[in-house]
Amino acid sequence: MATKKKADKTVNFSKYIRWFWMLFGAGVVAFFLVFQLAAWGVFGEMPDHTQLENPSTNLAGEIISSDGVTLGKFYLSDNRTPVEYDELPKHLVDALIATEDARYHEHAGIDARGTLRAFAFLGKRGGASTISQQLARQLFVGEHSQNTLERITQKFKEWVIATRLERQYTKEEIIAQYFNIYDFGNFGDGIRSASRIYFDKEPKDLEIKEAAMLVGMFKNSSLYNPRPHRNPVGTKNRRNVVLAQMHKYGYITEAVKDSLQKTDLDLKYTPQSHNDGTATYFRAYLQEELKKWVNDPNNRKPDGSKYSIYKDGLKFYTTIDSRMQKHAEEAVKQHMPKLQAEFFHQNTKRRNPTAPFLDLTYGAIDTLMRNSVRQSERWRHMKYDLKKSEEEIRESFTKPVKMSIFSWKDGEYAEIDTVMTPMDSMRYYKHFLRTGMMSMEPQTGHVKAWVGGMNYRHFKYDMVKQGKRQIGSTFKPFVYAAAIDQLHLSPCDTLPDIQITIEANKYGNPEPWTPKNSSGKYGGTRTLKDALANSVNTITARLINEIGPQPVVDLAKSLGVEQDILPVPSIALGTPDLSVYEMVAAYSTFANKGVYTKPVMLTRIEDKNGTVLFQFSPETRDVLSEEAAYVTVNLLEGVTKSGSGMRLRHNTAGDQAVYKEIITGYPYEFDNPIAGKTGTTQNHSDGWFMGMVPNLVTGVWVGAEDRAAHFKTITYGQGASMALPIWALYMKSCYNDEALNVSKEPFEKPSELSIVLDCEKHRDSLKVLGKGKQDDDPEIDF
Repeated sequence: MATKKKADKTVNFSKYIRWFWMLFGAGVVAFFLVFQLAAWGVFGEMPDHTQLENPSTNLAGEIISSDGVTLGKFYLSDNRTPVEYDELPKHLVDALIATEDARYHEHAGIDARGTLRAFAFLGKRGGASTISQQLARQLFVGEHSQNTLERITQKFKEWVIATRLERQYTKEEIIAQYFNIYDFGNFGDGIRSASRIYFDKEPKDLEIKEAAMLVGMFKNSSLYNPRPHRNPVGTKNRRNVVLAQMHKYGYITEAVKDSLQKTDLDLKYTPQSHNDGTATYFRAYLQEELKKWVNDPNNRKPDGSKYSIYKDGLKFYTTIDSRMQKHAEEAVKQHMPKLQAEFFHQNTKRRNPTAPFLDLTYGAIDTLMRNSVRQSERWRHMKYDLKKSEEEIRESFTKPVKMSIFSWKDGEYAEIDTVMTPMDSMRYYKHFLRTGMMSMEPQTGHVKAWVGGMNYRHFKYDMVKQGKRQIGSTFKPFVYAAAIDQLHLSPCDTLPDIQITIEANKYGNPEPWTPKNSSGKYGGTRTLKDALANSVNTITARLINEIGPQPVVDLAKSLGVEQDILPVPSIALGTPDLSVYEMVAAYSTFANKGVYTKPVMLTRIEDKNGTVLFQFSPETRDVLSEEAAYVTVNLLEGVTKSGSGMRLRHNTAGDQAVYKEIITGYPYEFDNPIAGKTGTTQNHSDGWFMGMVPNLVTGVWVGAEDRAAHFKTITYGQGASMALPIWALYMKSCYNDEALNVSKEPFEKPSELSIVLDCEKHRDSLKVLGKGKQDDDPEIDF
């Protein structure tokens, strides 16, 4: 009886074993069946070979400087620029493998050991997703569903795609793709953007602890956000876990692990938004130009669709030099706070009750502010986008709201959180002096630096090309150049410094025109060189009276001036409104031997595969003879030797307070040839300086938004005080950066020069203009 019971137990045990293997076999078959169903697309569309070869990801357009530095990017939501595997440092890859997939090089997309462990312990001892699976999810599957059944089918799809990826790509290519696809937060799409945003460096330059922090963010970049107001402690703890994993798998020693775990994150947070970074005004200008390019029917993809500057990974190679751009921005940043501090000092309520305006009645100020309201972006948005009535809009300008406003603090840009009415904020911003600056190679037309203002976030109006202001005496060289070209004048020829009246209607002027010298002094004679150096108005008036305004207008147009200029005598003193862009291009013609070269900002466009889509072609034209251009340059050199630009060279400050207060960086003590011209408009509303060396021409403008806001006296309001210091600071930085090769050589002299330049040596052969016939020269009656 006992034996029979024992036999029954054996039979029953065999049955269980049989059932186990049957169920196990069925499970294996079911697993592979579901796997195959997933591969066939039963659970949702699967990527084909073409999609695996070219996964659909948005790639930001990249703006690249002439020295190979990324200036910024164009993107809508994905700020992604891919890198190759060989651009990733070894310790970054080691950190990823140690943390995310220790057996990465041993499997073909699915880690069997890890998967069995995850099933056995229900994920409590870690997940089983390989790097290939995570890439599959990022590229094709998407975030895991909250529905259990859908989540299971998603996992099968990941497995299928992971194995296909492993067949399609090398292990190195998969790692590179994974680093490129991940969103690290704060617009850090992909490892290149993330390393630049969090540490301001390229991926190849990341240190071990920096690499560990970024790899740690793969777990959850929203949770492990290192910014101070988010989760720096949690991010540091997660980084230390990655370092521990690197030690566990032998990538770093215990000593290295222990020392690095004690360090801070040491972020250098550098946001990559359209409002921040280098060359913001230039990038905004370029963006508008590129929109025109993509809308041109001649610039289409092979399939006929438009390119996107935001999504197609285009590369825009520009002429901007990142080093010169930074020197230019730093020069503005050094000078403008000092100038602004003095402007605030002179425009306190006690000193100027109508601040920041001068010479305006309260009624005129009210009219000015009402006009400004109607021209504001807030008015446009409320009227056309929100469809508000004018009464509602006007009322909104009087209601206090929370806002961040721009300020200078210890020489740095700063934002102040405050509450004020939009109307008060508009008047507050009208206190600020603005600036525009552009630097260009005259021979090539390549624009090397472009600073359209002080801070793009708060002052979006570009004062390089968009803004046009009265140019004052910087227009005078156009008059002199036209006279030299027509009359073959020498810088040493002399004219009487006495007032001249050009009768009404002689040149379309409705009234007699009698210009005055700014000094109010007259008498004697002056050479052309001395007259231009000291910006003597009577001499310029005599020149335009002799040749007429129309040849001057024609010359200005040939020099690239886009603005229509009325051919009347008063233009000689700089009444037209022109842009810094136009002025730099025009002056560059003098430095380029009389040949105008249209400014160039973009040299070529490439697609993400390196195919050239656009190649720049230079535009040039002969405007002046080489001799006339050189003589004009010679005249302009006199400005910096003995005229209004003399402070570039000599320490002439004495005890003058203005030098200590606003002539930033003085003394400059340049000793190389420099041609230049200052410009100051009526009431000192605009200050200009145009400066040239043989291979670089730079123009600077400074002034307030409204011409009624200005310094009281010319001491502070002249171009030599407002604009010249920015030029000087910029050029000193360029010269200190020897790799830039900015010239200190003399301007090249024409091989044949018939016009006398040495006034002492050829004193007897010179014309005394306006005094009748001199020797064998024809009489020129001024």
